[in-house]
Amino acid sequence: MLTRSLFFAPANRPELLEKFPRIPADCFVIDLEDGTPPAEKVTARKMLPRLIDKLRSSAGDLRLFVRINAAGTELHEEDVRAAVSCPINGIVLPKVENAAAVRCVADILERTDRPRAVIGGIESMIGLLRVEELAASDCGLLAVYFGAEDLASEMQARRTPAGLEVLYGRSRTVLAARAFDIEPIDQAVLEVRDDARFTADAQLGRDLGYGGKICLLPRQVALAHQAFSPNAEEISRAERIVSGYEEAMRRGLGTIDLDGQMIDGPLLKRAHRILEVAARANR
Repeated sequence: MLTRSLFFAPANRPELLEKFPRIPADCFVIDLEDGTPPAEKVTARKMLPRLIDKLRSSAGDLRLFVRINAAGTELHEEDVRAAVSCPINGIVLPKVENAAAVRCVADILERTDRPRAVIGGIESMIGLLRVEELAASDCGLLAVYFGAEDLASEMQARRTPAGLEVLYGRSRTVLAARAFDIEPIDQAVLEVRDDARFTADAQLGRDLGYGGKICLLPRQVALAHQAFSPNAEEISRAERIVSGYEEAMRRGLGTIDLDGQMIDGPLLKRAHRILEVAARANR
């Protein structure tokens, strides 16, 4: 699943949701949780079917998810019922801490003929400590996103521009996701007008292994796509690695020397991945 951008908009702001068809994000999220003020959550939930029907009539191919309130909250069950009554591609479940909660939502999606697709938020201390168990559980997780702000608050960590206080959690989340073939989506950048900061953070996320990033404004979508799509130089080098390695195999060689670097199996795998992402990004 190519998700370079996971674009969030509050469920109580229909004027923002109506802009979805004009935003080139890979995946869209209507947010009933943190993005919607507590006093407006019930009203926003009631508006959901009409808003989604309107979106589907104008842009039926949108990959559209709904972020519901967390399992165990008083709003959770009604949020699930409202979400699965709509033509959605899946549900975003925040603050995931156990596989049973994910499986329950995934089972409801399946019973209502919706895709069995849950994007889970790793954004609490317990969730982080259990992330490997969650990723391995085959409970319906399509992807996970790392939520730095909730985690830092719970840890009583002081937020810094460098973000070292959440680097362990950020790294552990992407490692668990990649180990069990689940798409990892990187943290949000709350400084929404600071494009340089977003770009630098996205580049670090890609370096760590993330495939995409949470986006809070339309302007961040293009920046995320630039950061998480291979550039021309990367594509060219990947093509040379693949062709050079294939030629070496025909000659009975196990490795090749390309521009002074020894190329073997792991680098070949990385090159194939770059070309695969590039092909999917250009569709």
